[in-house]
Amino acid sequence: MTTLPQASSHDPYHAASRHLAAIDTDWARLVAEVGHCRLQPKPAREPYEALVRAVAYQQLHVRAGDAMLARLLACQPQPVFPTPEQLLALDVEQLRGCGFSGRKVATIHAIAAATLDGRVPSRQQTAQLSDAELIERLVTLPGIGRWTVEMLLLYTLARPDILPVDDFGVREGYRFLKALPALPGRRELLAATAACSPYRSVATWYLWQVPSLADYQPRVDKRRAAATGTG
Repeated sequence: MTTLPQASSHDPYHAASRHLAAIDTDWARLVAEVGHCRLQPKPAREPYEALVRAVAYQQLHVRAGDAMLARLLACQPQPVFPTPEQLLALDVEQLRGCGFSGRKVATIHAIAAATLDGRVPSRQQTAQLSDAELIERLVTLPGIGRWTVEMLLLYTLARPDILPVDDFGVREGYRFLKALPALPGRRELLAATAACSPYRSVATWYLWQVPSLADYQPRVDKRRAAATGTG
């Protein structure tokens, strides 16, 4: 029997979880098995800082990104995140010494410059911009793609209706949820998750939790064995 998480005064996502669980039995089972949504945005960060941090972690293990950022902070007189002006004052060799690749140095310098000229808005300014407007504006920066901006919308700006359809974890989560033979395409996933709106950010979090389900790995192993003829 599917049992939904109980309402709690400390659960800001209860309405979203109940909305998702009401879509169909697959979503109801996922919400029941995972439990309360534990999505944790970082709303105190400015978009500039969030973007620079995102670049640091691109294509790296979390520990490697943590180490790079720690070295970046150590370059400052005080152990706080550098301002755009301070970041631009660091030359290529200093940033390479922190662990940033040449491409990442160019990207974070571009983010800092775009913050100073107004292309990267302040947190206060983002309140006047829609999700689509922010994506359209920020993907013009070198090294910043749609996924990076969607993570900014989800984690820094706490926008409630973000579903990154190009994210592997989201695609794999939905494939497993619906027992699909292959990963869904972008258009297919957009259409299939329309019912999750206006809570697609919480839906994204639940789809990311799919690998933690007890039956996930056994079913993946069985599927892989069938595909290779070893089952």
